[in-house]
Amino acid sequence: MLSFLFMMLFMVPMVFFVIIDWYSLYFFYGFCFFIYGGFDSYSMNVSYLLGSDLLTFGMVILSFWIGSLMLMASESLYGKSFLFSLIYFSCFVYGFFLFLTFTSMNLIMFYLFFEASLVPIFLIVMGWGYQPERFQASIYLLFYTLFASLPMMLGIFYIYLCEGTLSFSLMFSEFSSFYLYFCMIVAFLVKMPMFMVHLWLPKAHVEAPISGSMILAGVLLKLGGYGLIRLLFMFSSLSKLFSSFLISLSMVGACLVSLLCLRQVDMKILIAYSSVVHMGLVLGGIMTLSVWGMSGSFMMMIAHGLCSSGLFCLANISYERVGSRSLMMNKGMMNIMPSMTLWWFLLSSSNMAAPPSLNLMGEISLLTCILSWSGYTMVALMLVSFFSAAYSLFLFSFSQHGSLYSGCFSCSSGYVREYVLLFLHWVPLNLLIMKGEMFFLWI
Repeated sequence: MLSFLFMMLFMVPMVFFVIIDWYSLYFFYGFCFFIYGGFDSYSMNVSYLLGSDLLTFGMVILSFWIGSLMLMASESLYGKSFLFSLIYFSCFVYGFFLFLTFTSMNLIMFYLFFEASLVPIFLIVMGWGYQPERFQASIYLLFYTLFASLPMMLGIFYIYLCEGTLSFSLMFSEFSSFYLYFCMIVAFLVKMPMFMVHLWLPKAHVEAPISGSMILAGVLLKLGGYGLIRLLFMFSSLSKLFSSFLISLSMVGACLVSLLCLRQVDMKILIAYSSVVHMGLVLGGIMTLSVWGMSGSFMMMIAHGLCSSGLFCLANISYERVGSRSLMMNKGMMNIMPSMTLWWFLLSSSNMAAPPSLNLMGEISLLTCILSWSGYTMVALMLVSFFSAAYSLFLFSFSQHGSLYSGCFSCSSGYVREYVLLFLHWVPLNLLIMKGEMFFLWI
């Protein structure tokens, strides 16, 4: 594990000196970790500070994969300049922090890198955003997460006072303090984000460049679900007590936000709100505290990371041609980019959990476990499933069909790099369903 750590650490400063295709290096890191770990190692390389199981393995591979695709998507935007080296530097530092966050076996180390991962994305949004409103979005992102994180730090100190250790492998006690429970989970609920603490997400997505949107949707939101899965074992009785409140809130929030998606005219805001809907299902699955719930949440996090990142790539491709994210101006794109319409259809259908995407398997697991937890959730789940399909079809049909915007006189077709980028989002999203045991056997 330390070999990967040092390999990433020493490559971070080299972005200023060596000019190569850095996304290929990111792919290489992911491939090395893939070969080193493998799908069949259910618990491996556990030490005092760093360790890995299949949950960690999936999240680290997702981080490397989305990181490399993020650099590939940013190539045309930034060019071969010094600013390009700076954003590469931010992305490599971000990948380094994510690797340490997911592999940490110590609670304070997990907390430090969980919070440190906020800094590169803050710099990316602030430095490379499109509009002056990016400053407000950056402040939203910073203060929402920091205000929720301070109670978590105090809770960690209290746990150390009681346990005498912060190692995950040595903490076996169960805590029954509501205040400690609230302090430990509120940071993860904001990061997911849960409905009612989600206002930072649309603002950050709208103002972020394509690299920021991809890493936000692909990996940053998954830190909240990962943290809940790792820490809820210390609060199992309190989690059972408050699960009804959190599941009900997430289901009602998912219904309301999916209705809100049907009213959007900005493509990036629509895709950002769809993330709130999917993460609401993930939160509901985790709070059932069942094997199917945890496994379905793991599947949905991986699937949503790939699908949402791909949709943001498509929105950016249209934005680069038309100069607007509005569906009013991006209509009728089938007339000028017919081959790109195929990718819009494939990723929109995956977003509504059409077979054979991994979203289907994740949603079946989540719907089953939430419905078995309480039959009263059936109406909410039916509405969420229906409106998720509705806003995905709305996004596809309004952007691809109809007459072309009258102010668009010329437009370039898609580049090979863009088709490769979308292909690398869609293929793992639809092939991973054949490796379903990976998502069930890690528990």
